[in-house]
Amino acid sequence: MNRTPEEQSALDHVWVHSAQYDDLAQDDGLKVFTHGQGCTLYDVRGRSFLDGLAGLCIVNAGHGRAEIGEAMAAQAARLAYVSSFNHVALPTVQLAEKLASLTPGHLDRVFFCSGGSEAIETALKIARQYHVLRGQPQRTKFIARIESYHGATYGAMSVSGRARPFLNRFFGPLTPETLHAPQPDCAHCPLKLTYPGCGVACVEAIEDIIRFEGAESIAAILAEPISFSAGIAVPPAEYWPRLREICDQHGILLIADEVITGFGRTGRWFGLDHWGVAPDLLTIAKGFSSGYAPIGACVVRRAVAEAFAGDGSRTIRHGYSYGGHAVSAAAALKNLEILEREDLPGNSARLGQRLLAGLQALAHHPSVGHVRGLGLMCAVDLMADKTQGQRVTMAQAHILDGHLMRLGLITRCWDTLFFAPPLCVTADEIDHMLEITDQALYRFEDDLGLG
Repeated sequence: MNRTPEEQSALDHVWVHSAQYDDLAQDDGLKVFTHGQGCTLYDVRGRSFLDGLAGLCIVNAGHGRAEIGEAMAAQAARLAYVSSFNHVALPTVQLAEKLASLTPGHLDRVFFCSGGSEAIETALKIARQYHVLRGQPQRTKFIARIESYHGATYGAMSVSGRARPFLNRFFGPLTPETLHAPQPDCAHCPLKLTYPGCGVACVEAIEDIIRFEGAESIAAILAEPISFSAGIAVPPAEYWPRLREICDQHGILLIADEVITGFGRTGRWFGLDHWGVAPDLLTIAKGFSSGYAPIGACVVRRAVAEAFAGDGSRTIRHGYSYGGHAVSAAAALKNLEILEREDLPGNSARLGQRLLAGLQALAHHPSVGHVRGLGLMCAVDLMADKTQGQRVTMAQAHILDGHLMRLGLITRCWDTLFFAPPLCVTADEIDHMLEITDQALYRFEDDLGLG
């Protein structure tokens, strides 16, 4: 297939994130998109694709929302930027107030930034300085989870539990003050032999870490309500309430990473709403503006923020030039208005059930293993041998990804097949995604010789 001039220019000049150039240089390996509408993307060749991943769990309101662009243009024409270190623009104030009304518990102080990685960096620094200001500078350690991903900046990369051998090879030593606990993943629990008969072995493992390290050395526990990178690991009902109790018992801050799960993705405004738990710090990005402008934030419980009040010696030593950018704030405000007006979190809950049931109905495929999800965030284990519990390799998953793409569906294929479409998705679009997946699995199984 001959490349278009736009595709060749992209290969020559754009350093695509986390992608291998040799793969992109294959025929039709890199797609250049021109526009989108709802759940559909269109490329320079005029082809259409259902976006089964909402960009990257970002475009919650859907593509082509002209009213968000109009709100951004109007704000840029009035005032695009003021320094976030000394001043604040009006839409940024309005957005902070709106967030305080949406987030769980007493989270009502907002530290704005440009994206998810910066939100995590912010939370880590707030947690460390908070304990210093309270006379406990020895609280320097963080407990995060194996297989979780929290961002690409140095601190966020250090607390992430995914791909650590690879990261250490190129960027090590990572910050040594991070301890990793198991994921709350009942479908693939690695702890059944260590904690037989326990429904919350993952919580007991965290308590073991705290006892071994000493609670007085732990600054915070950092976790996603549901970990996307760990294959959409939905925790048991007891997990989050117990984690909150443990933090309260030991004076440890609880940081919830809702960069992916926030703003309706799981069928509620925030993932933790499913368990009625409020963290001390909440990190957000992605669906915050549905990708129409870069924006993120760390939303902080007032009791934590008050530790920074006083003279200049207590001021947080942290900030970003583009934190609370006026145009991004205008985009986020209009995005939240759309999510509310169209009840897109409710649509996520309703059509998430349809998606999950449809994926479970594909269990007759020899390559389909465990299926799980919550709201419009679902996953399927891809099996090379069901009887032996053997998952597919990344090379094999790449074959399935090609079939899905040729049939007009964008998802993510690892040894797990992910689905996270825009929250404006319709029942017909869900059904079409399932039809494409069914066809692609048959072709994939023929390639692998699975009967």
